[in-house]
Amino acid sequence: MVYTLSGVRFPTVPSVYKSNGFTSSNGDRRNANVSVFLKKHSLSRKILAEKSSYDSESRPSTVAASGKVLVPGTQSDSSSSSTDQFEFTETAPENSPASTDVDSSTMEQASQIKTENGDVEPSRSTEELEFASSLQLQEGGKVEESKTLDTSEETISDESNRIREKGIPPPGLGQKIYEIDPLLTNYRQHLDYRYSQYKKMREAIDKYEGGLEAFSRGYEKMGFTRSDTGITYREWAPGAQSAALIGDFNNWDANADIMTRNEFGVWEIFLPNNVDGSPAIPHGSRVKIRMDTPSGVKDSIPAWINYSLQLPDEIPYNGIYYDPPEEERYIFQHPRPKKPKSLRIYESHIGMSSPEPKINTYVNFRDEVLPRIKKLGYNAVQIMAIQEHSYYASFGYHVTNFFAPSSRFGTPDDLKSLIDKAHELGIVVLMDIVHSHASNNTLDGLNMFDGTDSCYFHSGARGYHWMWDSRLFNYGNWEVLRYLLSNARWWLDEFKFDGFRFDGVTSMMYTHHGLSVGFTGNYEEYFGLATDVDAVVYLMLVNDLIHGLFPDAITIGEDVSGMPAFCIPVQDGGVGFDYRLHMAIADKWIELLKKRDEDWRVGDIVHTLTNRRWLEKCVSYAESHDQALVGDKTIAFWLMDKDMYDFMALDRPSTPLIDRGIALHKMIRLVTMGLGGEGYLNFMGNEFGHPEWIDFPRAEQHLPDGSVIPGNQFSYDKCRRRFDLGDADYLRYHGLQEFDRAMQYLEDKYEFMTSEHQFISRKDEGDRMIVFERGNLVFVFNFHWTNSYSDYRIGCLKPGKYKVVLDSDDPPFGGFGRIDHNAEYFTFVS
Repeated sequence: MVYTLSGVRFPTVPSVYKSNGFTSSNGDRRNANVSVFLKKHSLSRKILAEKSSYDSESRPSTVAASGKVLVPGTQSDSSSSSTDQFEFTETAPENSPASTDVDSSTMEQASQIKTENGDVEPSRSTEELEFASSLQLQEGGKVEESKTLDTSEETISDESNRIREKGIPPPGLGQKIYEIDPLLTNYRQHLDYRYSQYKKMREAIDKYEGGLEAFSRGYEKMGFTRSDTGITYREWAPGAQSAALIGDFNNWDANADIMTRNEFGVWEIFLPNNVDGSPAIPHGSRVKIRMDTPSGVKDSIPAWINYSLQLPDEIPYNGIYYDPPEEERYIFQHPRPKKPKSLRIYESHIGMSSPEPKINTYVNFRDEVLPRIKKLGYNAVQIMAIQEHSYYASFGYHVTNFFAPSSRFGTPDDLKSLIDKAHELGIVVLMDIVHSHASNNTLDGLNMFDGTDSCYFHSGARGYHWMWDSRLFNYGNWEVLRYLLSNARWWLDEFKFDGFRFDGVTSMMYTHHGLSVGFTGNYEEYFGLATDVDAVVYLMLVNDLIHGLFPDAITIGEDVSGMPAFCIPVQDGGVGFDYRLHMAIADKWIELLKKRDEDWRVGDIVHTLTNRRWLEKCVSYAESHDQALVGDKTIAFWLMDKDMYDFMALDRPSTPLIDRGIALHKMIRLVTMGLGGEGYLNFMGNEFGHPEWIDFPRAEQHLPDGSVIPGNQFSYDKCRRRFDLGDADYLRYHGLQEFDRAMQYLEDKYEFMTSEHQFISRKDEGDRMIVFERGNLVFVFNFHWTNSYSDYRIGCLKPGKYKVVLDSDDPPFGGFGRIDHNAEYFTFVS
């Protein structure tokens, strides 16, 4: 049966265009609005408390008119009786007016409404809030306490020993993908060949290396390894004709420590301990390998180095032998948090995370930024630019030293302390890992490592990415597989990262790298001669490794092509990622923001947000770091432009452009979270509409054609995050930040992103309305540029009484208070 909810008011925002004198009978020249409804089921108990779970330190929140917040119960989709009694409470910030004259405001807004079935318990005291909020109603109505940080009885130090004893499950049949997507049967020959190559590689690794688990511990054999008797150094450099280890420890004497070569091109030397028992290479010493190569004598940083450093007044980096004494090593104290059901990611960059124009540190990020992320309601932090990169302005994507955390921000032990603190706060830590390409730098990186262009990479044109000016790995090479698989294991095991966002996966999977190719969804584009099967097999192997050893680890692939079975488990024939980045959404928003409001099509918005493959999870985002870079614009800057410089203070009048921008900024983010996927991502600072762009310090560049790209005099002014703007309660940025915070806590409470129930009941091009249900919430968005609506009827699945739980027109969120939070909305049979 279908039910109708009536009497709902959806205000609009002032248009930035001049009126033509026409007044609609149902409009008041206000812009769009969003509403979300929550439907609950019959439960034996309800837990209530007096404070919102997203109350602010600077502005305490209370609950609706009744002063109560209803803690959610089961999220099951079982039907509830229409004869049940309903009691609802509203989560609303303090000082929110119960009702405001709709004609006195000007803003595109969003509202959320919930309904709750069952008996109601008397309200609890404020002191009981944290306890009540941690309760979850399980099946059968049993109340259990949720302890997010008590994730395991195993200590974090036990983890490494346990996973060494854990084998990777053997390959499956790889046939389930044909049941999931019958269209794939037309490409069975390609897919079965791909899976057979994966199985052959697994079998070869089992035969020659003792299994994938042992193979992925290459860092225990390659590079520098220390035993009780001394230090062994091994390096794969098949093109080298001779090799020697040089550094501070031997006064850079190339004749002092000559290395020997085996039949596989691996060079080796053993350095016994000094007479006093101390290691031959002191901790913190500079080291390099000198090789006589086909292109001449070359000093290279060891490929497996775990720390590299650029000294003052020097251009090249130096490898650093990093082996601190036991008393100086960081010891992890806190277990990993449980894998979140709903993934809400705060994308971050350590260096630019300070409000001051400088390079920030791991320690400052740990102490200042992590608590902010926790307070904002995100449960995951994704950190960019961890792997060492000699060019800061590459945003960390031109990696030079794959096993070394960037020394710009501190030491490896500083990074470990950051991750441990995040785990203490219940935040999972994802690393933006780059295995799709490597820096073209020959001084500091892997390029021409042994004097040839084919050591770690394809030779010739196939090994060069012309757009990125970088080198491309040869994923069919045995030692390259050892290197990359060990690299993924290294960051998970040594540093306790909880997963990865794999960068540039589209470039990996196709020999054309996705350049000048428009993917239409035709399956011929995915399964043909343009597919790099070696690269796809590597992705299957690394996902196999990660999920086999770390079952709760998260892998996210940056793929714009829409490769089928990308997020299907490897044993079922898929590539094995947990999530795909839904990259088309951000592109769609930028496309729309370049148009007039009248030219937006809500059907186009809905199609883009929901255009994803069945059973394959996506992480959605309205904007990431890509949109914040110099040369592009953030959503806030597209919406408000130069008005942001003069009209964001609350003590001065706003402008129609600011009002419209603030409203749409909130709506765009909420509809993206509501419909776009099973996870959500935000780049740091964008939650409050960070002004301007990101511009790394740089000098001017002289190109071969004679043209010059201007520099910025190495300024850090645009390479920072002005968190102070979002925190200032006298600026309009603060309202945007508070709305984003409320949005995260709403999802944390109701887990709508991972609900199986998603139904779009309205996408009206005339009214510019979008209505959909996700989980137990009903979302209503009014994107009309002039029309507000009252007594608007919408369809809903379940009967009952509904109330607002989140309203973007709320004054604390920069709105005008036109939605009455005391109003109750009843369904009737349509």
